[in-house]
Amino acid sequence: MEIVAAVEALSALAQPHRLAAFRLLICEGPSGLPAGAIAERIAVPPSTLSHHLAHLERAGLLRSWRVERRIFYAVDVEGTRRLVTFLTEDCCQGHPEICGYGKGGSRSDDHDLPQSGLRDVAQCPCDDPELG
Repeated sequence: MEIVAAVEALSALAQPHRLAAFRLLICEGPSGLPAGAIAERIAVPPSTLSHHLAHLERAGLLRSWRVERRIFYAVDVEGTRRLVTFLTEDCCQGHPEICGYGKGGSRSDDHDLPQSGLRDVAQCPCDDPELG
């Protein structure tokens, strides 16, 4: 991932409604949700949300498709993976496996170093009471 694309993706996430929508869709997985359900779940007017979802899609973090009159959105897994890889590829002086990531940015299942105060990385963000 180029720096310009990473900055665009990070700036897309640097807004409360967009971050809430992205975290919600991470929980939903590849089946995604219709735009109206996203708006309802994160308490944002649909007209406002469409702008935010389009921003996330342009940044390569979401994908959309139409089913009859409804537009569905889901996380673009590859786009998200590219961003995470970009952020972690130089971790720990070029050894991201120390941080629990493989060379390609993927999570390592055998990472069990204690990290007090951190939430379990397997915990879904939709389980987060701060998300609402």
